[in-house]
Amino acid sequence: MPNGQIESTPTPDLNRLYQRILEKKQDYQSYDFTRKQNDLLKTFFDLSQEFLSLPDFYRISVVAPKVFLGVDVRLYLLGEEDSGHELMMVCDSVEGYDSLHPPAPSHVRLTDEPHSLNGSWFVPITRKAQSSEGLVGESLEIRKMGVLEIFPSEALLASDLFFFNKYANRIAYKLHNRRLVQQNIRHLKFINSLVVDIEHNVIIPNMYFLHLFNGMRKNIKALDEILGELTASGGGTECETTRERLADLHRQMADNHRHLLDHHATTSLFLESLLRREHFKQGHLVLKARPCQVEDEIILPQLENYLNRMSRNGITVEFPGDMDEETVPLSVDIGLLSQVYANLFSNAVKYTEVILTREGRPRKVMAFGRTFMGNFFGPGRDGIKFNVFTTGPHIASEELGLIFQDGRRGSNCGDKSGSGHGLSFIKQVIEIHGGVVGCETTEEGNNFYFILPLPHPWEDLEKRNLS
Repeated sequence: MPNGQIESTPTPDLNRLYQRILEKKQDYQSYDFTRKQNDLLKTFFDLSQEFLSLPDFYRISVVAPKVFLGVDVRLYLLGEEDSGHELMMVCDSVEGYDSLHPPAPSHVRLTDEPHSLNGSWFVPITRKAQSSEGLVGESLEIRKMGVLEIFPSEALLASDLFFFNKYANRIAYKLHNRRLVQQNIRHLKFINSLVVDIEHNVIIPNMYFLHLFNGMRKNIKALDEILGELTASGGGTECETTRERLADLHRQMADNHRHLLDHHATTSLFLESLLRREHFKQGHLVLKARPCQVEDEIILPQLENYLNRMSRNGITVEFPGDMDEETVPLSVDIGLLSQVYANLFSNAVKYTEVILTREGRPRKVMAFGRTFMGNFFGPGRDGIKFNVFTTGPHIASEELGLIFQDGRRGSNCGDKSGSGHGLSFIKQVIEIHGGVVGCETTEEGNNFYFILPLPHPWEDLEKRNLS
């Protein structure tokens, strides 16, 4: 291409886009945007690349028209699936970004065409379906994203009305792409976190299977020895001793078999709750809640898996005296909350240590329980506090607020193995239940707890339990 001239006939590779660019060139000539309108679009694109957060994008969308054209703008967007796809006001050029996203007034509706109402000009914000989405025959309803309100409409010329149609399209395109990027980032973070969850909550605990298998292998070998002795003895008092050994061995193998079944049930529960299709679709943990008795269906089954290990480590388990007398039905995700207790009990096995009481007696204890928290989540919004306490040296006060961060471990952990992920997982599960987590020091050790909102006032629960 001598002298920097462009060939008049594009190559076959470029022809399709060449023709499309010519069409856009003609379109922009017919649009005949004013200088202010062109400057507005350029500013919108430049700043939307400079400011990357969604709230800033919303602010740019409403402030740019005010600066260049002297009109105010409100931005309404459809909420996510968990908000019922409700139309919400997210930002305006008067007050700015509203993090509460209040519902749009009743007169603001999603329509197919722009229209004037109550002194404002309303323009639908819609996006084009991507060919990669596979949405053949997709309805316009699916592509609607929100509404742009421009006021006062009396200040708008006919050219402004056309311009805002195009401006709304630019908002839709940028917003859709930004949401996709954030969704992809959220999904990647979730998948990375889930891999750690599976390793921490399933793969590593499954090493306990090896312990059970080794125990069964040892018992099978002992059975072979006993059979050999029976064959060699031919009867007499030796047979009685052998029968006693067989009975004891049978009991041990039955216990191992029961532990294997329990461990398999727990592993299956954990896998189901971690590998749900909904988690990957949404990019975060999705609850599958149902009413249950937390102690009977979650706490005690998980504690059963750790009692032997606690006993071997010399840990005394103190059971609460009030949990049997009064049941508190909560609607929770049994699989996820079971993993919360599995993590807490696993930590208790590793970190419970001997302390001396005021009387000078050694004490190595793990205890659990619950406490009613009246109005904890606000007036009339009671909570219930579940806790797991262990004796041992205190976690440093400056670490209490950081201990639930992923990868964070207390300075009192010493050389004990651990990834620092378990408490982070607990925090995530409790927060999606609408609760909070915490850790506090007591006279004899550390108390890890979480507080969940109660579905009914405590007094109503008492009446129901007594009836």
